[in-house]
Amino acid sequence: MVRHSNHNLQPLQNQQAHFRCFIDSSHERQRLYKRTLLIVVISQIFGGAGLAAGVTVGALLAQDMLGTESLAGIPAALLTLGSALAALLVGKISQRHGRRFGLAAGFLAGGIGAIGVILAATTQNIVLLFASLLVYGAGTATNLQARYAGTDLAQPQQRATAVSTALVSTTFGAVAGPNLVETMGRFATSIGVPPLAGPFILGAAAFLCAGLVFLFLLRPDPLLVAQAIADAQAREEKHPEHLADSQSVANSRGIIVGATIMILTQIVMVAIMTMTPIHMKHHGHGLSEVGLVISVHIGAMYLPSLMTGILVDKIGRSAMALAAGITLLAAGVLAALAPADSMLLLVLALALLGLGWNFGLISGTALIVDATPLATRAKTQGTVDVLIALAGASGGALSGMVVSGASYATLSLAGGFLSLLLIPVLIWSKKKQAATHSENAPLG
Repeated sequence: MVRHSNHNLQPLQNQQAHFRCFIDSSHERQRLYKRTLLIVVISQIFGGAGLAAGVTVGALLAQDMLGTESLAGIPAALLTLGSALAALLVGKISQRHGRRFGLAAGFLAGGIGAIGVILAATTQNIVLLFASLLVYGAGTATNLQARYAGTDLAQPQQRATAVSTALVSTTFGAVAGPNLVETMGRFATSIGVPPLAGPFILGAAAFLCAGLVFLFLLRPDPLLVAQAIADAQAREEKHPEHLADSQSVANSRGIIVGATIMILTQIVMVAIMTMTPIHMKHHGHGLSEVGLVISVHIGAMYLPSLMTGILVDKIGRSAMALAAGITLLAAGVLAALAPADSMLLLVLALALLGLGWNFGLISGTALIVDATPLATRAKTQGTVDVLIALAGASGGALSGMVVSGASYATLSLAGGFLSLLLIPVLIWSKKKQAATHSENAPLG
C-alpha cells in the first residue's frame, strides 16, 4: 500500500481545492474543454506555418551554404533527431508541470532554433546552422504533441474529434507557409538576410507566437485539471483494487496497438511520399506538377480530419485503423501500377496515401489517449511520438535504398503490403480483449 507523507499530500490538496469547480461541475469541465480546444486551434495555425517554412527550404539552404548536394539531406536528419529528442522532453515536462509549460517550452525552443538558422545564414556559419536546425526540430515535435492537449478533458466519445480539430487547424498554417516562401525571401533580402533564410523568419515568428499562446492562455492547465478530477474520483471509489491488474493489461495492450498503427502508417506514408517527386522528375514532370501532387497529398493528410475524428468516435478505433490499412494498400498498388506520365493517377495515389495516414494517426492517437492513465499520460505520449519520428526517418532513408536497388513500383507495393500488418495487430488486440473480459466475468 502506498503511503503519502504530509509533504506530498499538501500540494495535491491545494491543487484539488484550486480546481474544485471543475471537479464538482461537469458543465464547468465542458466549458474548459471547449476553451482549451480553441487555444489549441489558435496555436496550431501558428505552429503549422512554422513547421512548413523550415521543411520547405532547409535542404536548399544547406546546399547553398555548403556548395554541394551531397550533404543536403543533413537538415532533414537533424530536424528528425531534434524532433525525437524534443518529443521525449516535452512529454516529461508536460507530465510534471502540465501541458502549458511543456508545449510552450517546445514551441519557444523551435522559435529560438529558427532565429539561430537566420543568424547562421547571415554569417555563413555551417556549425551554427546544423545546431540550430536540431533545436528547430523541437517546434516540429511540439506541433504534433499539441494534438493531445485537447483530449485531456474530452469525454471518450469526443477524443478523436478533439485530435482531428487540432490537425485541421495545422492545415491552415501548413498550406500558407510554403506559399509565402517567395514573399519572405524578398523581405529577407530587403533587411540584408539571404533569401533562403526568409521562411525561417516566418518560422521563428510562428513558433514563438504558438509558444506564447500556450504560455499565457492555457490556464487552467487541462492536464492538471484532469489529474485533479481523477484523484478526486479515485478517493470516492470504495474498492478499486481488484480492477488494477486487468486495467493495467488493457492499458498496455491499447498503447501497443495505438503506437503500432501510427508507426506503420508513418513508415508507409513517408517512404512513398519521399520518392514520388524523384520518380516524377525522372519521367519528365516539372516542379509545378510535382508541387501539385504533393499539395494534394498534404491536403489529404489533414483536411479530412474532422470527418475522420467523427468516424473514429462513432464507429470505433479498430474499424478506422483497418480502413487506414486498406486505404494505404490501395495507394501503394495504384502508385505502383500508374503509368509514370499519368498525373491523374499519381494525384489519386498520393491523395489515398495522405488519407490512409490520416485514418491511422487519428485512430492510433485516440487509442493511446484511451489507454494512458493521467499519472503517466503525457510522458507515454511523448515516448510514442519519439517512435513515430524515428519511424518516419527510417521510412525516408530506406525508400531511397529500395528505389535505387529495385524501383519505385517495388517500393510502392512493399509499402502497401506492409500496411496489411495492421490486420493481425488488430486481431491480436480483439482476442486479448475477449480473453480479458472472459477472465473478469462473474462466475455462475
